[in-house]
Amino acid sequence: MTQTEELFGGNQPRLTVLMEKNRTSFTKSEKKVYAYVLDHFEDVIYQSLTEIALACKTGESTVLRFCRKIGYKGYQDFKFALAQELASSQKTDQDETFIDKVKNNMVQAIENTEQLVDINELEKSIDLIADRNDIVVFGISSSGIAGLDMQNRLMRIGKNIEVITDSHMQVVRTVSMNDQSIVIAISLTGSTKDTVDAVKHAKENNAKVIAITNYTNSPLTKYSDHVLLTSAKENPLDSGSLVSKVSQLFIIDLLCTGITMKIYDQAKINKEQVAEVISSKLY
Repeated sequence: MTQTEELFGGNQPRLTVLMEKNRTSFTKSEKKVYAYVLDHFEDVIYQSLTEIALACKTGESTVLRFCRKIGYKGYQDFKFALAQELASSQKTDQDETFIDKVKNNMVQAIENTEQLVDINELEKSIDLIADRNDIVVFGISSSGIAGLDMQNRLMRIGKNIEVITDSHMQVVRTVSMNDQSIVIAISLTGSTKDTVDAVKHAKENNAKVIAITNYTNSPLTKYSDHVLLTSAKENPLDSGSLVSKVSQLFIIDLLCTGITMKIYDQAKINKEQVAEVISSKLY
């Protein structure tokens, strides 16, 4: 019995068949990727392109060539196929209801994220945001939703903040940035091309960048001054899940609470004024 058959009980999924089929054509470096995928099948779907390249001690281009050689357009396409196969091969725990599963996943995401919090990075990020008044949040899709929550929190304590979720407008906004601007880039993978491109332009205009992401090693962190890590395992089939947003919102809550404490007097006045204005909207 081959290693693949041991992993899947002799019922080889399509992706694994493709890897076996092309194994003899792999280069020495590609064989490292092949071996790593077999040994860490359930972990790969949660890893970024940069992380798997580092784990295999190869370049990112090697991982991409590996994926294309077995018939996929790129690494994300490969991970999506892998996630599908894992979903079909795994059995649901019959003793755990879907309510329990959702609750446990959310609690676990917060606890894991709390363990990753770098107090030094968090305090530097709080100081930076508290001292500046040109704050822009970049986030695509569900990450943009988390950014809107941050906007709501900070506007109530008097901070000038905007959230941009359109990729074209993100790039346009970077043109007016300078060394007094702050970009808060939210991306679970750190590999969202639109966000990374916008952040790169922001850095060229001397803006400071704070990244909220799941991965230390990713294209986004290369352009970031400070990195705040989240920890929500999300495979390609669960993209945009509430669990991933919960981990992002936990970090955002830490930032907003820290900023409120730092500018307490100003925040208190603004909160009172906001409450007074909003009260007129209620019957």
